[in-house]
Amino acid sequence: MSTTTQSKIEARLSELGITLPPAMAPVANYVPYVQTGNQIHISGQISMSGDTAFKGTVGTEVSLEEAQKAARLCGINLLAQLKAATGDLDRVQRVVKLGGFVQAGPDFYDIPKVINGASDLMGEVFGEQGRHARSAVGVYKLPLNVSVEVDGIFEIA
Repeated sequence: MSTTTQSKIEARLSELGITLPPAMAPVANYVPYVQTGNQIHISGQISMSGDTAFKGTVGTEVSLEEAQKAARLCGINLLAQLKAATGDLDRVQRVVKLGGFVQAGPDFYDIPKVINGASDLMGEVFGEQGRHARSAVGVYKLPLNVSVEVDGIFEIA
């Protein structure tokens, strides 16, 4: 077998038109992921990658649709960290849990709809194994003024 054979999940990402960015380096005193047993805990990934950044408060400066794209980008960043941690996304057995944080304006309550951007991505990429437990929380401020941050727990083989 050729060493350039694409993994099943990488093939799926390609079908979806997704190219994983390089895994982002931490912006403070923490590590990007920790493996314990057969689980990998990925630190919060923010809505920035390369030249793309979703910044500002959702409901005042950022629309629901933009915030959903921001959450999807956080999900893509989670996958980039997961690939760095595992070397092969085919090792993922299950998306266990996502934790979503939205920099929300005073009258914005559609926080779960925002985090659907990341949740929907996990389903698109992993199918039934992408269904997960989740929290979705509105917060006053996020690091670097980003609109969304998402962390995750993944089971691997």
